[in-house]
Amino acid sequence: MTDEQLDRMVRDADPYRPEVIGQLDGAGQTLIEEIMSEPIATRSLRRRLVTAVAAAAVLITALGVSVALRNHPGGPDRQQALPVTSSPSTAKAAGTYSQLVLRAAEQNPRLLIEEAGWKATTVYGFTEDTGTIAFTKGALQLEFNWYPANTYPGYYESRLKVSKPEAATVAGLPGFRFKYSDSDWAIQLKPKDSTFVELRTGGNWTRARFDEVVATIVRADVPTWLAALPPEIVTPGKADEAADKVLADIPLPPKFDKAKLAGLGVNDPYQFTAGVTSAVGCGWIEEFLRAKTAGDQAAMKKATDALSSSHNWKALKALVDEGDWAEAFWELADKVATGTVPDGYKDWIGCK
Repeated sequence: MTDEQLDRMVRDADPYRPEVIGQLDGAGQTLIEEIMSEPIATRSLRRRLVTAVAAAAVLITALGVSVALRNHPGGPDRQQALPVTSSPSTAKAAGTYSQLVLRAAEQNPRLLIEEAGWKATTVYGFTEDTGTIAFTKGALQLEFNWYPANTYPGYYESRLKVSKPEAATVAGLPGFRFKYSDSDWAIQLKPKDSTFVELRTGGNWTRARFDEVVATIVRADVPTWLAALPPEIVTPGKADEAADKVLADIPLPPKFDKAKLAGLGVNDPYQFTAGVTSAVGCGWIEEFLRAKTAGDQAAMKKATDALSSSHNWKALKALVDEGDWAEAFWELADKVATGTVPDGYKDWIGCK
């Protein structure tokens, strides 16, 4: 579980709603307040917080959200510059995407930053009406998060607890600006069609700089918007090949269906690896519980051996320097290996 995953947990679960806050214990409430009081770029996950956050993970399950963002986006040399106009090459590129991706692109607002130097660094989990794409320039980050339109009232009410709303416009779309601090801002756009968008800053912004960048945001056509996605993202059409690489040295649980991994949506490599290993881990835990109920000692041992071997899975080890998903997975795997399955294990690693 990573810094940005904690942030996403809090933001996507809309924790400022009184009815949600009331469901958390003291540790969960304290953690949420600490996280929300800090800008994205300065948040620092401590190992000791993993269990505390699990107490609040029910918020994620309620919204059907499961993410594992890395600590910081990849370096700029790994990303492509944002295109700002449509061209035959971008139109041709759009043809390589699955119908799910094209449909999602058509139904979301497709906002891009036209100012030079901004690059897409994170993409994950969008379907037709939910997802995130983050753009980075130097030490600044700007996220575009879109959600189902019918969830707008709850999100808007929660932001009223952050600050008074100020009228704002992004690419001709009306919305409201909210101030978390002198260096942390958000703009929540009013719903359009089936979604609404919230922009959120990360890094040491000023109001003047935020306004300057927002003024350069444009709505793009589908080919142009898709061409702005990092080239290494895993779309449903690429999921099978990408999964083979992740699963190369990973023992698979009974009835594991690799085809279902296409349902992970669109993700950068870190997110995709987290999603795949989540599916494997959940499968082995389910097998362990089944075997325990049946008194099948051999199957129980096979499951715990598989989970224990996760410390050697190349895909997980490759994530260590980027975030804390691997550590969170290993902590849960080690608990199950001792015969203990925590009550909140499904929320811990995103089991369905």
